[in-house]
Amino acid sequence: MSTPSDHAAEAGQRTADRRAELAGALARVRQDIAEACAAVGRDPAEVRLLAVTKTFPATDVALLTDLGLTDFAENRDQEAGPKAAELARLRPGARVRWHMVGRLQRNKARSVLHWADQVQSVDSVRLVEALARAVAAAREAGRRHAPLEVFVQASIDGDPSRGGCPLPELPELASAVVRHSEQLTLRGVMAVAPREARPSDAFAELAEAFDRLRHYHPEATELSAGMSGDFADAIAHGSTCVRVGTALLGGRRLASP
Repeated sequence: MSTPSDHAAEAGQRTADRRAELAGALARVRQDIAEACAAVGRDPAEVRLLAVTKTFPATDVALLTDLGLTDFAENRDQEAGPKAAELARLRPGARVRWHMVGRLQRNKARSVLHWADQVQSVDSVRLVEALARAVAAAREAGRRHAPLEVFVQASIDGDPSRGGCPLPELPELASAVVRHSEQLTLRGVMAVAPREARPSDAFAELAEAFDRLRHYHPEATELSAGMSGDFADAIAHGSTCVRVGTALLGGRRLASP
C-alpha cells in the first residue's frame, strides 16, 4: 500500500522530470534564437522571449520562473486571471510580467487589468477607448498607478476573422492609442503570420508596415512577431519579441491541479 511519503516522493520526481524537460526545451529555444540572430547580424539581447503558457498549469509557469523566465503570455482572460493568482501563491517573490496576446472583447477591458501588464492584441479604436476607460477607472479607484502598455495588432492579410487591424489602417489605430496617452502607452506592433503565407514574405510585409508606422509614431519601438514554427523568419525581419509556446512547453494540454 502506498504511503503519503510515497506519494510525495512520486510528486517530487514528476516535478523534477518536468523541470528538466522545460530546461532542455528552454536551452534549445534560446540557442535557436541566438542562431537566427547570428544569421542576420543581430544581437540576441535585442529579442525578448515571451513564453505562451495558455492551457498549461501555473506549476509549469513557476518552474519557468525558476529557470529565469520573466515574461508570460495568455490568450484568454478567464484562464489567465486565476493562473496569475496561483503563480503569485506558488512563487510569491517572483517578478513576472503577464501579457495578453489573444483577441480581447471590449467587455473584458476591466477584467484584463487585474492580471495583464501589457495587452498586445489591440485591434480597434473601440477597444482602445474601452481600455482607456478601464485604466482611468482603476487609477481613480487606486487599483492602478501607471498607464497600460499596449501593442496595436496588425492583420497582415486583412482577414478580420483572425483579429488585427489591416496594415494601411495601423497608423490611425496607433494615433488613437496616443490620444489616450494618460492611460495607455504605445509600445509597438504585434502580428501573426497568415497560415497560407510564406512566413518570410508575411514578415517582410509586416516590417514595411512597421517602418511606416514608426515614421508617425517613433515611440513604437517593439515588433512582436514570430512563434514556435516561424520565429527565425520574424527575427530576420526585425522582430524584438517572439511568442513561443509549443517549442517550449510541448504540444500536449496539461490540466491545472
